[in-house]
Amino acid sequence: MKKYNVTGIGNALVDIEFKVTDQFFTDTGVEKGLMTLVDEERQNHLMQVIHHAEAKKQAGGSAANSVVAVSQFGGKSFYCFRVANDELGHFYLQDLIDSGVDIALTAAQLQNGVTGKCLVMVTEDSERTMNTFLGITQNFSSQDVYDAAIKDSSYLFIEGYLVTSPNGKEAMLHAKKVAEAAGTKVALTFSDPAMVKYFKANFDDVIGHSVDLLFANEEEAMLYTGKSTLAEAREEMKKAAKHFVITMGKNGAMIFDGDTFIDIEPYPTQAIDSNGAGDMFAGAFLYGITNGHSYAESGKLASMASSRIVSQFGPRLKWHEAKEILTKLKP
Repeated sequence: MKKYNVTGIGNALVDIEFKVTDQFFTDTGVEKGLMTLVDEERQNHLMQVIHHAEAKKQAGGSAANSVVAVSQFGGKSFYCFRVANDELGHFYLQDLIDSGVDIALTAAQLQNGVTGKCLVMVTEDSERTMNTFLGITQNFSSQDVYDAAIKDSSYLFIEGYLVTSPNGKEAMLHAKKVAEAAGTKVALTFSDPAMVKYFKANFDDVIGHSVDLLFANEEEAMLYTGKSTLAEAREEMKKAAKHFVITMGKNGAMIFDGDTFIDIEPYPTQAIDSNGAGDMFAGAFLYGITNGHSYAESGKLASMASSRIVSQFGPRLKWHEAKEILTKLKP
């Protein structure tokens, strides 16, 4: 029996969320709906232009959001990351600890530098646009990967955003190798269409022969496979992963369990903020399949959880909300 359900690796970013209008993107030249890497000067400029008093701040990054979700549903999770010895770095450490996620990094081990920040801009149509300054997390490498936690986990969960740097890709490959040697299953999320569009070759290297579980949305699945329809893309995806999930927003999700496709119904909701919906789906699904639930049950749990996420501002559930959703899953 392994100690952890999931060990995640990814970019550690303090998420700072703001509400903006479409005009803001026109005025600032920000490309709506994508995650764009920017330097610190550009990010600070955008924050000054927004000058919004109401901002939500919490420890984030794609994989971090997912391992927090695993913890909130009652699972055991571990996270490998890098933050700096600054105010936001110490905030990040404490936020993960308060969220029930195990970590190896201590405050005394933090290095000088700047902790990464993700400026999340949410418009009235609930779409999120991210401008990210990686800061010290751009140096995340295999040295930040805690091998012992991976070996003692049912799943390794790899964040796709790591493909943007040579050291990040090397960390992905190292972690995957450790997992495979230990009999730990490997899950990968593409994270963002831009990652697939510009770093497909890196994903090919990380996936290798295949991974055990792959998370993608519709656009990412078609970009990666080069197919123009979802029906064609899902067949091609079988070459990359033994099992996979394709999320489809308001149309629910599609799961390949290794034998058959399972359609997951969406849960009607009033969308306010799509930030973190995919992260929540992955975290809830991983919790489900590592805690005795079938792929269909885990998909239902993930769909309920992500629908709750898009109906609120921010990428996390409250603890009591996670428990309520689990109660609804029971027959």
